[in-house]
Amino acid sequence: MGEVEETGPEVSLFQKGDMVYYAGDINKSGSNSEYQLVDERIVGRKPENLTPAQAAAMPLTLLTAWEILFDRIRINESDKEKSLLIIGGAGGVGSIAIQIAKKVAGLKVIATASRPESVEWCKRQGADFVVDHQNLVQEVQQAGFNQVDFIVDFVDVNQYWDAMVALIKPQGHIGSISDPVENVNLRQLKGKSVSFHWELMFTRSMFQTEDMIRQHHILSEAATLFENGTITSTIKEHLTGFSTENLKQAHALLESGKTIGKIVIEY
Repeated sequence: MGEVEETGPEVSLFQKGDMVYYAGDINKSGSNSEYQLVDERIVGRKPENLTPAQAAAMPLTLLTAWEILFDRIRINESDKEKSLLIIGGAGGVGSIAIQIAKKVAGLKVIATASRPESVEWCKRQGADFVVDHQNLVQEVQQAGFNQVDFIVDFVDVNQYWDAMVALIKPQGHIGSISDPVENVNLRQLKGKSVSFHWELMFTRSMFQTEDMIRQHHILSEAATLFENGTITSTIKEHLTGFSTENLKQAHALLESGKTIGKIVIEY
């Protein structure tokens, strides 16, 4: 999140002084830098009702969640009231995915969480059901779902693969953002004609895809959703001071594997 300081001669979407938010491009310097060079096609206008910290927390996870739901497993208007299992509901991506799935797509959302504070967080984001990931198949079925229409994994595709295979409906869709350390046996999905989709939010900018401007449109649409109260920022930890100590603390929180929502360091 930041203010446009300068624009190139071919820029048409923004001008100097505009407040914007974006996730950036892993081929360029990251967000620990004071100034960034960023392609306008992956930038959106900052939501007016969010503080700088609240806005900064959102683009990476929002784009990831939006793309996996609408661009990868291709949820659309006809899918309203269908069921979605979100593995990792209290994390950064899971938190905003719950909101988008429930409040934008109109799905019945089942999210995983195991600690009282993470269960409560998922409910606040809009989850209809919260289940314990430690006995996933039984927990989902006890919630009233023998199988589900969609599954998205934000934790570990290897750890939950057998459960996903068992829980997905015939002709359903599974998406994942995790990095498997073992092979994934896609053959197990063949009998049900289930499709599997990877999502990496940086793909469009890495490969300069023809539809790269899609991220500009997503962020702009989301800005309106923030402003009208449909979705809210998922910031949970707010550290003040761009210091080495705060950077270390933020990374330690992330590496703990128990982070709820998003962490932001503000000047």
